[in-house]
Amino acid sequence: MKIIKFTSCTFFFLYILVSLLKAQPKIPGVYKNLVYGDDEVLYYQIDIGYIPAYEQEELYPLAKMMGNPKGTKTGLIFNFKNKDLNGTLYYGFIPYGDSKHPYPVYFHSSSQIREGKAEINILSNLSGKYDMVEWQKNARGTLGYRILNEKGEFIYDGKITFKGTGPFDIDHTIIEGPFINLLQPDGATISFTTNFKSMARILVNKKEFFDKEKTKIHEIEIVGLKPGTEYKYAILLVGGGKQTFSFKTAPEKGSRKPFIFAYCSDSRNGQGGGERNLFGANYYIMKKIMALTKYKDARFMQFSGDLIDGYLVNESEIDLQYANWKRSVEPFAHYLPVYTSMGNHEVLLHAFVDTNDCFIRIDKFPFDKNSAEAVFARNFVNPVSELKSEDGAYYDPNENMTDFPGYEENVYYYSYDNIAMLVLNSNYLFAPDLISYQTLGGNLHGYIMDNQLKWLENTLYKFENDSLVDHIFVTLHTPAFPNGGHVTDDMWYNGNNAPRPYINGNPVKKGIIERRDEFLDIIINKNSKVVALLTGDEHNYNRLRICKEMPKYPENWRGEKLEITRDILQINNGAAGAPYYAQEQTPWTEFVSGFTTQNAVVFIYVDGEKVWVEVLNPDTLELVDKFIISK
Repeated sequence: MKIIKFTSCTFFFLYILVSLLKAQPKIPGVYKNLVYGDDEVLYYQIDIGYIPAYEQEELYPLAKMMGNPKGTKTGLIFNFKNKDLNGTLYYGFIPYGDSKHPYPVYFHSSSQIREGKAEINILSNLSGKYDMVEWQKNARGTLGYRILNEKGEFIYDGKITFKGTGPFDIDHTIIEGPFINLLQPDGATISFTTNFKSMARILVNKKEFFDKEKTKIHEIEIVGLKPGTEYKYAILLVGGGKQTFSFKTAPEKGSRKPFIFAYCSDSRNGQGGGERNLFGANYYIMKKIMALTKYKDARFMQFSGDLIDGYLVNESEIDLQYANWKRSVEPFAHYLPVYTSMGNHEVLLHAFVDTNDCFIRIDKFPFDKNSAEAVFARNFVNPVSELKSEDGAYYDPNENMTDFPGYEENVYYYSYDNIAMLVLNSNYLFAPDLISYQTLGGNLHGYIMDNQLKWLENTLYKFENDSLVDHIFVTLHTPAFPNGGHVTDDMWYNGNNAPRPYINGNPVKKGIIERRDEFLDIIINKNSKVVALLTGDEHNYNRLRICKEMPKYPENWRGEKLEITRDILQINNGAAGAPYYAQEQTPWTEFVSGFTTQNAVVFIYVDGEKVWVEVLNPDTLELVDKFIISK
């Protein structure tokens, strides 16, 4: 990676002229000192020249890792279209109907991947006493397969349905899902992905619900059901494939019946080998978390950021990491919704490397297709709020253009019975290196920008005046008061108010601590129903009592000080598998309770006016913490 210097004014003029004529995505107005070269490469302009955008080879794009399976006379052949890929393909049947939560049961031997190709002999290896799914009788079966590279690193978990008894062919397969989404008292949206375009049908309560057109990405809305009722649903595929699961509709709003929900964050890959790192996700602990969540009969899971390792420049590889994370929760998400939000590791980047080999990274554009926000929305099905973007804020560089990423499906709210959950994005337009490279622009880790903050205030006002909602939870990835691992950033930055977003080269008006105080003022002083702030980012569990007596400022603070009018809790649970952080000393340390680096799931019990919490280790089933929020 080298810096290109221009010595000729004429050459520079031609360079700029040609770059303007290229059919490249428009550079958003939020950034400054970016330009396209005549080689169609994006450059970051600095005082001594131009730094080209960093390009990284796509080692494991999702489409190739699916293997493009084909039927043969004796089984299946996979082509990963990468001659440099050598390793192992493990495989085994997925026993649908034999288990409510179907995982592959791997066969005792494996297939070698050589120069990107592997083969499974179904006739020789999986017949007779190994035919546990009766494919010889039904002429159909579903295989799960797992890819390991030559280093033994886990890359991808896939599944494929075959038909025939020899020769074999590939059948219509649900390769991802189904997932329960957008749960309502009268129904839900069921989403899944198939290997072929088709019009799928879902049978619920003797009614069929259809796709509107042939597609691989299916999101089918189920309506007309009764509140608080369990229903079986059957997905009917072209060719006769069928999968049957169940879900329970939400209770009627404000019914105030007892229920439980679960909360976690930070499941990006951990240390220790094996399933603790399935290319970006801690598959091992997420399976444990979801099994315990289903066992406790939680009605939904809220998962707030750092699902994956991320920090990638290739969209196809972040898709692979998302696919692995979704596979880890999938057997349980057939039955209950998992609401997700963004953390800093969900970032998808344009990256530049300076003369000191330091990365300068920004949110990828065009924002409507390739930003971290757009790719996240494409991978998950979450509610869509009326909040569009930061366009129209006072710092918008061009009121007639779209210059910011969207908030679609990454900032939203939902309700269940008598609670409301407001989901925020404190890594919107995230520029990881903004502190050192302010002239390029972008947003700060932990900073909630103006339009989002206004949306929060308006939405809380709506629920404050809703007599059917008793308790409000606000969740975002970054703590307002960090305690271990992110004291140097989040909403504190070691007590330094100077860090803030830069838009088109200009700093916004409010620094990080000022913005933190505005945020706290809205959720605490201007609202009486917010009972807890659910956060992550720091890879530990702890709870913090935010109150009037708690110190909130550095010793040399000369700005205005916010007076807290009531107590609320900050419940941090970033203990879903990412490498741990120990506790650090802060001005509010004495107000912290229950700090642990154990893996943890927070279970929140709601029974009318009563709210209490039980925290369990999903690996050992130990009780980590237990306390009352509201009596």
